[in-house]
Amino acid sequence: MSPQFYNENANKLAEQYLSKSFEQVHKSWSQFLPAIINNSHARILDLGAGSGRDAKHFAELAVKEHGVENCIQVFAVEPANILADIGARQTTGLNVKWLTDSLPALSTITKQEVSFDLILLSAVWMHIPASDRARSIRKLANLLKPGGNLVISLRHGHTDEERITRKMHTVCADELKQLANNVGLFTKLETQKEDDKLGRNHVSWQTVVLQMPDDGTGAFPFIRHVAINDGKSATHKLALLRVLLRIADGHPGSVLRRESSRDGDRVILPIGLVALYWCHQYKDLIDKHNLHQTPNKNSNMGFMKPNGWHKLTKLQASDYRIGNIFTGDTAVALYKTISAAVSNIKTMPCRFITQPNSDKTVFEVASKTVKAKDSIFLDLQTLEQWGEFSLPESTWLAFNRYACWIEPVLVSEWVKTMASYSGNSQYKSPENQYHLYQVLKWEEPKRTTTEVRKRFDELKLQQSLKHNQQEQIRCVWSAKPLKQKYDIDHSMPFARWPNNDLWNLLPTDRKINNQKSDKLPTEKKLKQAKERIQQWWQVAWLEPEDNIQKRFFAEANIALPGLSSDNSSVDDLFEALVMQRGRLKEMQQLREW
Repeated sequence: MSPQFYNENANKLAEQYLSKSFEQVHKSWSQFLPAIINNSHARILDLGAGSGRDAKHFAELAVKEHGVENCIQVFAVEPANILADIGARQTTGLNVKWLTDSLPALSTITKQEVSFDLILLSAVWMHIPASDRARSIRKLANLLKPGGNLVISLRHGHTDEERITRKMHTVCADELKQLANNVGLFTKLETQKEDDKLGRNHVSWQTVVLQMPDDGTGAFPFIRHVAINDGKSATHKLALLRVLLRIADGHPGSVLRRESSRDGDRVILPIGLVALYWCHQYKDLIDKHNLHQTPNKNSNMGFMKPNGWHKLTKLQASDYRIGNIFTGDTAVALYKTISAAVSNIKTMPCRFITQPNSDKTVFEVASKTVKAKDSIFLDLQTLEQWGEFSLPESTWLAFNRYACWIEPVLVSEWVKTMASYSGNSQYKSPENQYHLYQVLKWEEPKRTTTEVRKRFDELKLQQSLKHNQQEQIRCVWSAKPLKQKYDIDHSMPFARWPNNDLWNLLPTDRKINNQKSDKLPTEKKLKQAKERIQQWWQVAWLEPEDNIQKRFFAEANIALPGLSSDNSSVDDLFEALVMQRGRLKEMQQLREW
């Protein structure tokens, strides 16, 4: 597509598009729409949204079905910014989020780490060159929920001038269906060619509706193959899969970028983060419980070096977390430990995990040498120093969306593998393996609000000394002034998503907090509290001139989707919080408050 043409002719094109209603243009597939709109938490992507006609129709149907404050999200993507401005005006007051993006990369949308019940490409496919179509379909399939529909209208016929000025290409339904079949989509509807609604004799239209039956990527069979069938001379492979699963589940903001490759799009992570989680995972298994991770009699593993791992015996698994600072000899040893873990990951599991019936490796590491220093602050930017880790986007999304089903398989296989080693012979019989299951429980953060309570009390004391009633701290949910009976609430419920990050802990009225309990705030309630939440962040963590501000953003930028590692905007942070709320609602079906 040429954004230049569409920007230069935006007003004329908008008038043309808006002259026909949604029903006139999309009658051939609209029978699938009621079931989608009936889902009060559906998510819809209008890709190539133009002047906003279709996005507006979706949003208005949502209001009609569920009321003004409905939770259906409509994302409208349009690469031509002037045309998008017209569309945004068309949808003013409706729950439509406008973004600038385009196929085949869709980098802005994929960075949101969300999936869709419906994706519509109306008059878009003919702008995709044949060389980009396989990648585009892979990208679209990765954005679909299981059972989600991808609707693509095909324009047949264009003049030579249109081919040049509007960057149009010949399309074919059979080609589209084959590409879809290659990524696990099946054809739900293929219409006959229909006359152009604008009366152009040289143009006809055809609609193809594709559906995602499961995750459709082949990621599940691959993960199962590695976890259950693949040969294991140590627990390295299982450890790597579990590390990636934990990062995908808890730190969607850790994605540095996405890249295209001949075999499909790939997700790029900081290898330093993978190594940090590697150390977190092995720490207690080895140092605390003395469990062998290889068949060898020697319990030492490749990443356990005298000048690194063995100098950190006083640390706990929970110390390997984002936002922590280490100095002196501990910092130097931690640098060396992470470097040794990066090397071990690169030469062991990444080298030996291959595609089934192939010698092609699945995971790739581009590592860098990092000089040890006497101070280390664990954030994304620090962990980027060691280089990059690359994995297939389909595998990342499977971990991201289905962690609660995949992790028990990995843990079960890890128990069986450890029990088979001679160094762990006391656990050989199944009845003795309960202990192994217990020690493999991921070291989650313990629910705590102590640090935030201390900060709240400090601020209250400062206010009382100033006799300043205007700056009273208020309950973020109800706006009530907070006095003695207050609580610190996990905005995203800790029981469902264990997270003690500073951004997630908010001052609330005790009665209100009891009402909320472990429920998820609705999007409406979260947005209504935006000003008070940002005010608390500002006074509690962003005004002090010390490391707490760095820690605040370090925690948020890795835990929440769509943020850059150097983000320092509370507005962007809040947008990411709203997005994470939607992800938790979708993935865990949490009760709302």
